[in-house]
Amino acid sequence: MTPEPAASDLQAVQALQQARERIVAELRKVIVGQDDVVEQLLTALFANGHVLLVGVPGLAKTLLISSLARVLDLQFNRNQFTPDLMPSDITGTDVIEQDASGKRVIRFIRGPVFANIVLADEINRTPPKTQAALLQAMQEKQVTAGGQTYDLALPFFVLATQNPIELE
Repeated sequence: MTPEPAASDLQAVQALQQARERIVAELRKVIVGQDDVVEQLLTALFANGHVLLVGVPGLAKTLLISSLARVLDLQFNRNQFTPDLMPSDITGTDVIEQDASGKRVIRFIRGPVFANIVLADEINRTPPKTQAALLQAMQEKQVTAGGQTYDLALPFFVLATQNPIELE
């Protein structure tokens, strides 16, 4: 015999369903004919996961993820992954600055991974060390740089794109 769900649980599920319907309706205003992709994207987002999209250029992958960020009113950053991209290019780096009194201080400049929704465009083009830095952020929701650990803002959702091998 299974216990009956509490009224608050049912209300939470109904609220999530209504929010999902509003999100899909807004995305359909911009993205046409990609209902399966939108559905899978939202499933990953609600499950606190991440997504790897494999597809040829021109399928509106960037438009889809930037539209999702706009609809949810979340901060969005896009990173074009290239063969010369270093881990600090996405996580951030320490810089030495001079304060008003003339004293030199070290300050951490946050990289583009410090956003709620991150598009890692053509992730297969970048070196393994840079991919590992992104994977740490994805798994731990943290970034380690210069011996310090920084928490990422939640929700944190990464959508990575990869061109098919035939295009390489």
